[in-house]
Amino acid sequence: MSQARIAACLIALMALSGAGFQAMAQAPVRQAAPPGAQVYFHYPVDGLSVPERFTVRIGLRGMGVAPAGINHARTGHHHLLIDTDPGPPDQPIPSDYNNIHLGNGQTEVVVTLPKGRHTLQLLLGDHLHIPHNPPVMSPKITVNVR
Repeated sequence: MSQARIAACLIALMALSGAGFQAMAQAPVRQAAPPGAQVYFHYPVDGLSVPERFTVRIGLRGMGVAPAGINHARTGHHHLLIDTDPGPPDQPIPSDYNNIHLGNGQTEVVVTLPKGRHTLQLLLGDHLHIPHNPPVMSPKITVNVR
């Protein structure tokens, strides 16, 4: 085999292995959620009328709370989804107006919403903001901001 052919094969192998490492980096392993784990709203409850500024209080059963970046089994941190649906379960939860990260391990957050009807949902994320397997999320609730 010529040196040119050997070099071409090595370059092809390097490209393939690089693509494999890139694919592995793009598909993180999701942490397992224990059976029966639940995240839920203490306040507000579904259908409640609330002022424009109110406090969301969060409950968690069957798991613990740990800040983002802290990798402990059976823990996560809260995300409040406002007027949106959860994204793909194998991708990090976005951080924007509709996806509020409580990355310091908070179990409550003050939100301000415009008057009208809004949906709220809770989703637990691991140390990298990725939902657990299966996702630990609350049912979606509706609040009426007066």
